[in-house]
Amino acid sequence: MIRKGVSKVVVVAAIVVLVAVVVGALWMYGFFQTKTGGGGGGGEGPTEGIVLKIITRHPSTIWVLTKENFLKSDIAKKYNIVDLKFIGPNPVLWIDTINRVGDIDVAWGGGPTLFDQLIRSDLLEPITDPDTLATIDELPDSVGGSPLKRIIDGKVYWVAAAIASFGFIVNEPVLKKLGLPAPETWEDLASVDFAKLLPKPVVAYARPTTSTSHTRIYEIILQKFGWEKGWAIITRIAANGKPYDGSVEALTAVETGDVAVSIGIDFYGYTAQIEYPGNYYVLPYNESIINGDPIALLKTSKHKEAAQAFIRWVISVDGQKIWLDERVNRLPVREDVFQTPEGKARPDLYQSYKDALNNIGIPFNDTLALKIEFSMRYYFDAVLADVHDELVQAWKAIVDAYLSGRITQEEFEYWAFELGKPLTWTENGEQKTFTLEFAMQINDELYSSPEAVAHYQQIWREAARERYRSIVQALSG
Repeated sequence: MIRKGVSKVVVVAAIVVLVAVVVGALWMYGFFQTKTGGGGGGGEGPTEGIVLKIITRHPSTIWVLTKENFLKSDIAKKYNIVDLKFIGPNPVLWIDTINRVGDIDVAWGGGPTLFDQLIRSDLLEPITDPDTLATIDELPDSVGGSPLKRIIDGKVYWVAAAIASFGFIVNEPVLKKLGLPAPETWEDLASVDFAKLLPKPVVAYARPTTSTSHTRIYEIILQKFGWEKGWAIITRIAANGKPYDGSVEALTAVETGDVAVSIGIDFYGYTAQIEYPGNYYVLPYNESIINGDPIALLKTSKHKEAAQAFIRWVISVDGQKIWLDERVNRLPVREDVFQTPEGKARPDLYQSYKDALNNIGIPFNDTLALKIEFSMRYYFDAVLADVHDELVQAWKAIVDAYLSGRITQEEFEYWAFELGKPLTWTENGEQKTFTLEFAMQINDELYSSPEAVAHYQQIWREAARERYRSIVQALSG
């Protein structure tokens, strides 16, 4: 009887505690909604308000600055926008994430190719708001030969919110300590000078499947030098370096001195110059491009007027001030922002802006880049990152043979090209080569089929291993 009595007391007490917890949680939820505006308009009590969802490649610093400044703006108040929710998945997961979540309003940052993929997947809504279109009209259509707007049948599908160039960040103290010459071009990163220290890596780079900015750099090199020579140069850069899981990780490697150089987007370099004395950014002259970094309205948006108002703020003078913050250091799409007090306080960034505009960029074909986007990414990962140790051994064998005098300059050029030229393999009795035409042919299949990705990557890894081993064997001794 005593045990039953105790059990009843325990049960009753547990119910009382549970009720108290639920009531308290509900009260706290109501308090949070009222105070933060998560469903409220920020008035005296919980009123309805709009929460915009934004998928982005921008880092969390930009999320915080944007939220802090935008929510105080007249635009936010006019459209009753009470909060911004940011989502930052890997670029290869964007399409799946947008479809799965189902109500994301805005896509922001990640480069033109990523946004053109969204257009191809029928996920972008053309901008129709007259005030937003009027603000877009204030911006140039292109800069340095690169588009700042994607206009199809007279409709604007995305507009650049910032501009960027692509080059590499150099840690000068490490470079001097290693006795290496200062690089100025992409081919300098692929040089014998950088290979003398192998197997120690000199260059940091990211897998293209994890970085849209590094993907752009590989596309730039391929279009600057042509398909075969471009892959030969990229291969030697990879052999002189080390693959990282993202552009931030590659940047950290050069900032901390693990490597002497990291390829990267310009604002990483500008920030490194401020935070890490001795680091500096190089924009290879006549070997790069200026990119417009887009913002766009998604078809899944449930708040299209408010979403377009947010886009309008981002490309306004007030919104462009976000890029001037010393924690961000991005080049704005609007030059007139440098005439504001905040802009005049950043003469260094304004000089970088003018330097980028004055650099002679290469002709760049966005359509071509999109046609080989997935093929290039998965081929790169399989051939240059997944079997990186074997790649380094082969390149080191070539360099050692050259420096020891066992092969001539002409023979060195042959083997250096042989190392990186597009692979050839036999499949079902048919010989195939990773030509530009073949990359375009299988691109859509790789885009839509994980099975195809696994199939080709397995073939490419084995073909790469065989090539690297045969080079080592041919040059050994």
